[in-house]
Amino acid sequence: MNIVRASLCLLLAAPCSGAAADWPGPKWQTASPAELGLDEAQLAKARQYALSGGGSGCVVFRGKMVMAWGDQAALYDLKSTSKSIGVTLLGLALKDGKVRLDDLAKKHHPAFGVPPEANAKTGWLERITLRMLADQTAGFDKPGGYEPLLFEPGTQWSYSDGGPNWLAECLTLVYRRDPNDVLFQRVFTPIGLTSDDVRWRKHAYRQELLDGIQRREFGSGFSANVQAMARIGYLYLREGRWGDLQILPSSFLEAVRNPDPGLAKLPVRKPEDYGRASSHYSMLWWNNADEAIAELPRDAYWSWGLYDSLIVVIPSLDMVVARAGRSWKRAPRADHYDVLQPFLGPIAAAARAAPKRHSAAPVPPSPVIHGVRWAARQSIVRRAKGSDNWPLTWADDDAIYTAYGDGNGFEPFLKEKLSLGLARVTGNPPDIAGANLRAPSVEARGDGKHGRKASGLVMVEGVLYLWARNVGNSQLAWSADHGSTWTWADWKFTASLGCPSFLNFGKNYAGARDESVYVYSHDAPSAYEPADRFLLARVPKERIRDRAAYQFLVKLDEHGQPAWSKDIARRGAVFTNPGNCYRSHVSYNPGLGRYLWCQIHPGNDTRFAGGFAIYDAPEPWGPWTTVFYTEQWDVGPGESSSLPTKWMSADGRTVHLVFSGEDCFSVRRATLDVAPSGVR
Repeated sequence: MNIVRASLCLLLAAPCSGAAADWPGPKWQTASPAELGLDEAQLAKARQYALSGGGSGCVVFRGKMVMAWGDQAALYDLKSTSKSIGVTLLGLALKDGKVRLDDLAKKHHPAFGVPPEANAKTGWLERITLRMLADQTAGFDKPGGYEPLLFEPGTQWSYSDGGPNWLAECLTLVYRRDPNDVLFQRVFTPIGLTSDDVRWRKHAYRQELLDGIQRREFGSGFSANVQAMARIGYLYLREGRWGDLQILPSSFLEAVRNPDPGLAKLPVRKPEDYGRASSHYSMLWWNNADEAIAELPRDAYWSWGLYDSLIVVIPSLDMVVARAGRSWKRAPRADHYDVLQPFLGPIAAAARAAPKRHSAAPVPPSPVIHGVRWAARQSIVRRAKGSDNWPLTWADDDAIYTAYGDGNGFEPFLKEKLSLGLARVTGNPPDIAGANLRAPSVEARGDGKHGRKASGLVMVEGVLYLWARNVGNSQLAWSADHGSTWTWADWKFTASLGCPSFLNFGKNYAGARDESVYVYSHDAPSAYEPADRFLLARVPKERIRDRAAYQFLVKLDEHGQPAWSKDIARRGAVFTNPGNCYRSHVSYNPGLGRYLWCQIHPGNDTRFAGGFAIYDAPEPWGPWTTVFYTEQWDVGPGESSSLPTKWMSADGRTVHLVFSGEDCFSVRRATLDVAPSGVR
């Protein structure tokens, strides 16, 4: 690998288009900070702090190297950054189906945990999983040799080299090969690294061979240059992909980025050294999941070794940073993360100054739906002028029931303006008719956030269910007489769920996936505040009114299967797009067997201009891919949109978008271009 030696320089190149280079060749593409709109003063501030400990570093933004300092080819002893590099082997084993995160370690290593013999007498070795070893909850003491167990597995968080080294041994026996050979064949060589860039020493604390195989350690042992570190970080940034090669499974990257919420409940041994580590650690990577570094995005994560070696990955900023050298100075009794803030904070600030890229969809293109062809804007049907919102559902009487806000409904208009009013829509586009429904027990008055509004509607077994927002935070109501009278639940969601909506299937919930009803919301307490992620809840359809019956998606396991919890505090992300998760609706397209999720982009006045996206997935929890994405549609998308299941063709290719553009019940036909393999 030809690495340019640089001594504290900004890298300059020909002007670039602003779109990120997908993958580096033998050298990174380069750009100056100014060319990409980065705040040069903030980058210089970060570099100056980095150099207080000497060494080398580099910053990659949108696929281009924008800054480098020090000797780019110098090899540094990375110490505990080795944990984050070594655990890549776990990602490979998950992809190959050789292990699962919740496998017992002894399944793969019969002599696991011994010596010392005292460990066997505890009865705890039989309960330790690979996940515990990767999350630092197995209980082994700190050094990297044969260490004693300090506590019952899974009951505390304790930083250790010994635990990760046992994980390395389990994976060595899984592959029956030197882990160094596996990583070079499967990871390092494909991403452009040689032994001049990265080296892995023999185990320093245990015997050289394990069952005749070279023994390696995760606790420490890697030496690398910062260019190699940046490439490893870039592999993680790109969801384990390098060019056309999927090296690591996305489920592993999800586990790295999103720690199990249960970890945060565990006490930390030596908090004077490791702070609230259980709240921001997962899969041998550190992270900012608890926003401990306020200036840094929540989705940032990094390796961290003695002497402050760092591989920093910030997906929401499309950025990777590498640094190695001497340790930075610590203030007495400071939190363990405080030393990172003067470096990472300015880097994040520099990236936030850059202009937002257009068409920067947060997930890859759909493998099934390759495009959307919209009917001419002149063909858009607009009714109920002056009203917006429009959550809707297909009822058992073949009508669409919907709710409007801040308006007078359909013609003939009501005399009074309602923040929550109901209507019934019949016919098929373009020949549709809307009629207002009077329902005093659900109607409300008040403008904007000061009035109760509907955010979701669904009919299940002849009963209409409605989510109301702007009520601190959201509340459920139901009607068994097609909207004439309503009953309100005696409970509310007061944590998150500021704008919940229902997943809609067919007529009267026909064709539902299972016996559950699914609810989506951006993870914020208010419908007026964008969030970094969406959450997903489910409830048995016969218990929709029962708060105790709701479960929340925690995460997807390594096989993409959902894990649920009744504890809302453990909620995880079903979709992540920092700063851009807002109002949305999901419906099922049976002709294509895909869930279609309409998401409005936050904007100043999206009634008349703005963007939105449509994503699709094979299951309610994903994996989500992009069907359509625009920062600026040819008409205003409004503040809400959905694809009614009634108005989908049998083959799923023709759909109709209902949206609140121009403060109307607006309907626009669309044709979905489907790949031949996507035909059911």
